[in-house]
Amino acid sequence: MEDHWTVGSVAELAGVSVRTLHHYDEIGLVRPSARTAAGYRAYLPGDVERLREVLAYRRLGFGLREVAELVGDPSTDAVAHLRRLRGLLLERRDRADAMVAAIDRELEVRAKGLTVTPEEQLGMLGARLYDAIGGAYTATRRTDPRIAARIWDALGDAQTVLNVGAGTGSYEPADRDVTAVEPSAVMRAQRPAGSAPCVAAAAESLPFEDRSFDVAMAVSTVHHWEDSIAGLREMRRVARRVVVLTFDTDEPGWQDRFWLTRDYLPEFAALLAEFPSLAGMADAIGARAEPVPVPWDCADGLFEAYWRRPAAYLEDHVRRAMSVWTRVGPEAEQRAVRSLSDDLDSGRWAERNSHLADLDAADLGLRLLIA
Repeated sequence: MEDHWTVGSVAELAGVSVRTLHHYDEIGLVRPSARTAAGYRAYLPGDVERLREVLAYRRLGFGLREVAELVGDPSTDAVAHLRRLRGLLLERRDRADAMVAAIDRELEVRAKGLTVTPEEQLGMLGARLYDAIGGAYTATRRTDPRIAARIWDALGDAQTVLNVGAGTGSYEPADRDVTAVEPSAVMRAQRPAGSAPCVAAAAESLPFEDRSFDVAMAVSTVHHWEDSIAGLREMRRVARRVVVLTFDTDEPGWQDRFWLTRDYLPEFAALLAEFPSLAGMADAIGARAEPVPVPWDCADGLFEAYWRRPAAYLEDHVRRAMSVWTRVGPEAEQRAVRSLSDDLDSGRWAERNSHLADLDAADLGLRLLIA
């Protein structure tokens, strides 16, 4: 087997042009690191592996800048990239499957001459929300070390930890005995090899005895539960202590804390209209609340993460890992993206938000409940 490959042979194998490979070389995305006997540049196995990752992300719709960040992540190896790509593909497959099933149901109804309600027509877009967005999580939703430090400090000396609504495993402490709970099959499938055992269950009905764990934790998940208060009480039942990262809607004018919801996505407020108050959640488990500022370069692509990097919200793969966009619907999303893009191009966004330029972190409503 060859130990290196020429630019021409790699182009043929990958189904791309030599010009594309030269461009990737010029911008430092994939550089062939060997030389042939005749002095021409050639690819080593590691170069080919990186090219495979670049091309895979490109075919999933990622821009070159985002691809460079993904393949350049020093904490991500080839296996992690494969798992991430698999998750993204699963997302597309599951979303397509859900929409096909919804279309089939509507066709059956129409074939019988029955009226299809607006709710039924739009249901295909919101079907299986967490499964539909879950496949995108591994691309942008990573553990941010500063937020993690706050959560892990709140865990105290707990040795047994239950992570409720665990998703793909972000923020699970490596030095504790962790058990995860996650209802979404898509999310469970993306948990890294060697991660904590994961039980398929919902927060509102945890399959554990009273006080089975030292602490139960939940990170940015309470808003997805059918009954948030019931889920929190279940956490209190099965654990001696509870730590929850959630969102505060008690403060007057909370919708205006974040420029994205203030200026571009007013529909966000309606999404949380029935969400329990922070005080109500704290009372349910006897907790105190502490603010958790969002760093300007937050590694976890949660909804507020890019408050000082507004162009990120123009990227489809970034939005797909945020449940907000799926819930507000495509019309509101497209309008918000167009308006933000226009304001970034015109400089209006920069004028409105010039005070953010010197901030290292911002209080955008994230709160840690500690009981």
